[in-house]
Amino acid sequence: MRLRPVSEDDLPILEKLRQDPDAAGEFTWVGWHNLRGLRRDWDENGLIGPDGGMLMVIRDEEPVGRVSWWRRQTSPVSRCWEMGIGLLPEARGHGYGAEAHRLLVRYLFAHTTEHRIQAATEVGNVAERRALEKAGFTREGVMRGAFWRDGEWRDDVIYSILRTDPPV
Repeated sequence: MRLRPVSEDDLPILEKLRQDPDAAGEFTWVGWHNLRGLRRDWDENGLIGPDGGMLMVIRDEEPVGRVSWWRRQTSPVSRCWEMGIGLLPEARGHGYGAEAHRLLVRYLFAHTTEHRIQAATEVGNVAERRALEKAGFTREGVMRGAFWRDGEWRDDVIYSILRTDPPV
């Protein structure tokens, strides 16, 4: 498994993960989104910039999903990365998520100076919680009513990994 920059040929996969409720999955589908922004950002910077980015998750030379990261201000003088993942339905349940998380953590710690990477997932998303833990993330706690999905507020679990944590 590896990560690589998004190519123009990947844009339909990214659009599917955003616009198709079945492809997005129960915990990721949050409604329709403007796809022009995705294509505009790809045209502008290939979906990699100083404040975040997106890479394709590749297995056996085939795209199986994407990972993304964005800056999160944690104090007036501190920041960290927050990350997310979206795998195609046929790629779920095989352990690819944990490996993709590990690869993105290695990439961000190797190429940026941030000390912390965090990820949040809905309490009921047991598969994602397990993938984060397998990737070396530490559960920090529950953020009550932090996420709006399907007509109601939901609780998120926040995880983090620090540059100084033992590698997994």
